[in-house]
Amino acid sequence: MTAIPNPPSAVANLSAVMDAIVHIVEQETALVRAGKLADAQRLEVAKTDLANRYYAGAARIKEMRAQLAHDDPAAWSDLQRKHGEFHATLQMNLTVLATAHAVAEGIVRGVWGEMVRKSSPSTYSANGRTTGPSATASQPLSVSRML
Repeated sequence: MTAIPNPPSAVANLSAVMDAIVHIVEQETALVRAGKLADAQRLEVAKTDLANRYYAGAARIKEMRAQLAHDDPAAWSDLQRKHGEFHATLQMNLTVLATAHAVAEGIVRGVWGEMVRKSSPSTYSANGRTTGPSATASQPLSVSRML
């Protein structure tokens, strides 16, 4: 294995990138929880840039992990701990985003169901019960993202 020059700067770089990602992900989580989806979406470009920097930094650390663990076990241990906290923050963000997605999907399905119900005639079956909308009564739903 070829020695990778300057492992401390690679660790510091990855640590700084993880801090920046955590900051932006916490902002996004707070905005999504507050229902400010347009504001949260504006963070996407910065988040993508930081994610690319994270992957590059993590690849460098992966190349030198044996050397780093041997030469500076305290820095390696600290980086592993920080990475665990980073992972927990990302999991929380993914949970919030999945919840927001599920709520939005439920609202759209509810609106669509109500549209189908109102657009189909109310009829009675042979046993005297009301019938639901037929499969052919459904209409496509169009959603405008411009408000």
